[in-house]
Amino acid sequence: MAVMPRQRWPFLQRATTRHKKSVWYVRLQDVKRTRVRLRAEYGTPEFRAEYEAALKRNAPPTTKGRAQAGSLAWAADLYRRSSAWSELSTATRRQRENILKHVLERCGAAPLRQISRADIVGGREDRAATPAAARHFVETMRGLFAWAIDAELVATDPTAGVKTPRRKTDGHLPWATEERAAFETCWPLGTRERVIYTVLLYTGLRRGDAARVGRPHVRDGVIRIQTEKTGEWVAIRMARPLIEALEAGPVGELTFITGEAGRPLRKESLGNMFRAACRKAGVAKSAHGLRKNAATRVAENGATEAELEAVFGWRGGRMASLYTRAANRERLAIGAGEKLERAAETRTSMGIPEGIWAHPKK
Repeated sequence: MAVMPRQRWPFLQRATTRHKKSVWYVRLQDVKRTRVRLRAEYGTPEFRAEYEAALKRNAPPTTKGRAQAGSLAWAADLYRRSSAWSELSTATRRQRENILKHVLERCGAAPLRQISRADIVGGREDRAATPAAARHFVETMRGLFAWAIDAELVATDPTAGVKTPRRKTDGHLPWATEERAAFETCWPLGTRERVIYTVLLYTGLRRGDAARVGRPHVRDGVIRIQTEKTGEWVAIRMARPLIEALEAGPVGELTFITGEAGRPLRKESLGNMFRAACRKAGVAKSAHGLRKNAATRVAENGATEAELEAVFGWRGGRMASLYTRAANRERLAIGAGEKLERAAETRTSMGIPEGIWAHPKK
């Protein structure tokens, strides 16, 4: 018996004749919505050949706004209508949509099956100057081809084995005490910029979630919101400085953070506004740096990894362990320093010279 495809191929339709026999068609995307009958047995190589021949007649390249069947752009359009795409978070879809836009502008007409590993590596190297962009490009194409293999549009994955670059950095740096003081001096209570700063610092939310959070998320002094990136629900008790900043305003009805017209902001607009406010205050740091401040503060106050994940919406323990490990190392270092100081005081009280203490005579 022929192997049955796991998922119905695009544009493939089944009908039942009056003799109770199943027949297969490819529905063309022309004006008349023409159907092409496939005669071979379903699932056989001959059936596949007939199907692919029908696809070549589907969506002529001269049709405005429609991708040629079998092309990268055609596959990307189907991918964006799949469950694999809808299961991605809103933030990830937006990011990958932007990447696909630029990829398709350059090579959307390329046949999907002719995309090679060299093409993926080349796209990564074109973005080598910005490792994050290179990594996101590879991850986007990997998601597309993983779906294409499942849909049996391609037999091999050209992204397999392609490494994603990772720059060894500490990422966004937390704000120093002096920088927070400078920002608060420049933007006092009662300013929109101070609301943004305080929401970021005292909720620890990512920029996209900070743009969405508002009165509907608050109950009994606790913010409860489902994070955009991971889909995790987080619960954050409202700190006194946050309450004071919100009472001073300006805030919106649905979201705490608003634009000049009092309307909610997209995270990109929020980022631009906050970046300009930072520069005016003489601070060269980011919104994500304040999230690190919040995580550091919670860890230093003894939070467990489970508690950190509950507050910041992380999974798997990796991110939480970074903060708890750093906090524990600092506590251990301070404790060791105190012991060293007590040892020095003991040596002094005993009248033992440092040189004798360091190098006792045999």
